[in-house]
Amino acid sequence: MFTPSQPDVRRFFCEAYRKHRANEILTPLEAIARDWVVQHPEYADTLADADAALAADYSVEHGQSNPFLHLSMHLSIAEQISIDQPPGIRAAFSALAQRLGSEHDAHHQIMECLGEMIWNSQRSGLPPDAATYIECVRRR
Repeated sequence: MFTPSQPDVRRFFCEAYRKHRANEILTPLEAIARDWVVQHPEYADTLADADAALAADYSVEHGQSNPFLHLSMHLSIAEQISIDQPPGIRAAFSALAQRLGSEHDAHHQIMECLGEMIWNSQRSGLPPDAATYIECVRRR
């Protein structure tokens, strides 16, 4: 299993953005990242300066959202949907996107459910509860 460090993740998104702006060839994963990056133009300045991105502190105490966490969640959800894992996420996503009229907005709703599932798992010390996660998405 690939477990990138925080700097690895930040470098990955900054490099995907750099390659996009330079019209260079992207890997398949970079292309997916680029698709989400362009939907979040508010992150352009952050992604354009890799050194500053590596040094940035996005802790709760600083009161700003973490663009790398946000983009990573988009990637994670996109992968879940593409392989329908956990089972039912693809159908739940499709129904939610149709109801909201936006795949992007559906991703943001799913992020809430994903974050809740991870938080509950960490708090309880139990494995993530996929059934509860899917049900949360369906309720949205």
